Amino acid sequence: MTWINVAWSALGGASELVARVSDEVRRDVLDARLPVRETARACVAACALAAAELGARRTGAAEVPAVRVDDGAVATAFVSERHLRVDGRASAGFAPLSRFWRTADGWVRTHANYPHHRERLLTALEATGGGGPGTGAMDAGDLDAGAMDARERAVRERAARYEVDAVAAALAERTSVEAEDAVYAAGGLAVALRTPEEWAAHPQGAEVRRLPLVEHGTLDALPGRPLTPLAPFTPLAPFAPVSPLAPRTGAAGPLLPAAGLRVLDLTRVIAGPVATRTLALLGADVLRVDAPHLPELPVQHLDTGFGKRSTRLDLAVDGRTFEELLGSADVVVTGYRPGALDRFGLSPEALAERRPGVVVAQLSAWGAHGPWRERRGFDSLVQVATGIAVAEGSAERPGALPAQALDHGTGYLLAAAVLRALTERADDGASRYVRLSLARTAEWLLHEVPRDREVPRNGEGDGRGNVDVDRSAVPGGPYGSPDPWLTERDSPCGRLRYALPPLSFANGPKDWAGPPTRWGTDPARWR
Repeated sequence: MTWINVAWSALGGASELVARVSDEVRRDVLDARLPVRETARACVAACALAAAELGARRTGAAEVPAVRVDDGAVATAFVSERHLRVDGRASAGFAPLSRFWRTADGWVRTHANYPHHRERLLTALEATGGGGPGTGAMDAGDLDAGAMDARERAVRERAARYEVDAVAAALAERTSVEAEDAVYAAGGLAVALRTPEEWAAHPQGAEVRRLPLVEHGTLDALPGRPLTPLAPFTPLAPFAPVSPLAPRTGAAGPLLPAAGLRVLDLTRVIAGPVATRTLALLGADVLRVDAPHLPELPVQHLDTGFGKRSTRLDLAVDGRTFEELLGSADVVVTGYRPGALDRFGLSPEALAERRPGVVVAQLSAWGAHGPWRERRGFDSLVQVATGIAVAEGSAERPGALPAQALDHGTGYLLAAAVLRALTERADDGASRYVRLSLARTAEWLLHEVPRDREVPRNGEGDGRGNVDVDRSAVPGGPYGSPDPWLTERDSPCGRLRYALPPLSFANGPKDWAGPPTRWGTDPARWR
């Protein structure tokens, strides 16, 4: 089971526990030149094993519950944002200005799903004048208003076409690196297409490769707070269905390894919210905290908001409220650029000083070190910079992964790292930090994840070790349809269809205890 070994070892897990994991391999799942299926499976399996290990530790069980990972559940969850429906409506996906563009010497990819990033992109390229509000991401009120009327839709589409033409013309006159630098200088997001070899030679690529997949360690040697034991658990039949609405601990309900733990969630977009959504599944009280001035995409929030609550705090004004929350928090998860929150006293060292025993989890796009450490980034941009887009296509016609696998994979690894840190904290009570980046996960995907056994069709590669393979030769059954891993429930925002969580361990939860709430509407207090 080599696909999990690197991830579990990077988390500091005991190698003998890997034997507790079994898998259900399915063909035609997350089909790609790179080992996306294997990477996704490893991330979810490592997270489930970390949850099972913590559950055994807190209940005093003699054996870690068995873990089973199903490629069908994993593949469905890794594109959960595509499966989400709100009263039958699908999300809009990428905004018109989030795409690949031809430049004078190659390609660049931009990200402009958020209105402020769209405005900065247009300003950097001097392509303003035909847009207007709302032509980028969905406005916050779109879910409430339902479908736009025909006139408003026509206005938005006309403005979007103008902006697309203006940006295309501006980028065609610049080199890829010139465009990357100009847009970044204006606070926007654009990344030049690079090959894996070009990224390896880049200072940031070299720095990322130097780091472990998961950075982790202690922040102090002070005695902190040991984990509160859970009541002894009475096992049911392995993997028996358990209602997520059953009592939260004990024989009548699912085993919830994170029950009673409090998590401050200062993350955005996908990877960080996937991690905290997973901790909520496992019983944690997760409170997401957003700045009032930073918009969030409503559908994106709904997809990653299950089991959590959401509030808004201006840390410059509401510092006392945040300190009250921190005073009883077990975990703080941040997803901003390295150092961006330090001025609020949110560095790992400062948090541990005020809250001994806390676990601080940090997520970034490019890593905590190197010349790009302070740059913003998203999954699609990291794919382009690191060479994944070339590996999945070519330098002449770049491609993309079949899912935002860097986001989802890193999210599950981040949750796993938190769970393992909590297990280790049970030994000494010390504060701990864990740190991951999308770029380091990309490095792992490109160079370190072993493939399932596959048979080449013609024996010919593409010069990068990728071959045209016969997927039917992969052991296991076909994926077929995502329907077995989708369900529906009511929420404050309407009827939701969504992907079920892919984590599966004996007697563990099968669904979140509650639907997402409206973004930013919950009180800033613990349950």
